[in-house]
Amino acid sequence: MQTQTFARTVATTLLAIAPLAAHADDSASPCAALKRIVAAAPQHFASLTPDDGRAVAQPYSDDAQCAATHGTYQCSWSTRNADTGSGTDALEGVGADIASCLPNATHDGNAPGRQHFYLGERGSRTEITAQTAGANRVKLTVSKQ
Repeated sequence: MQTQTFARTVATTLLAIAPLAAHADDSASPCAALKRIVAAAPQHFASLTPDDGRAVAQPYSDDAQCAATHGTYQCSWSTRNADTGSGTDALEGVGADIASCLPNATHDGNAPGRQHFYLGERGSRTEITAQTAGANRVKLTVSKQ
């Protein structure tokens, strides 16, 4: 009888804490979003929606606005805490995400307010630029050359 009571208590406890467990795939993935955006470049981003790029900004902000226009996919967002956050800090994070998520990308521009990468050969490159846009904003632009 005590064994059954103990088993029920353990099962109840596990059921109670299970919903609190976080799973890695529960949150948006900057890597998956970056890969999806780059993969859509040859078709001029026609398959993307504004929601497709928001995961790139999610580690840094909740207000990303993204859109595809004229063969370019662009997102911009403010840092989480505009009073103390820095666009430069978020820019460094986005640059690191691009470098780790897109290992075939060449990082050819590294300035305090701008990170530039490209994929592919000259004449058919996908350009990726992350830059600060004011003190507390970051802008990501992906375009097909």
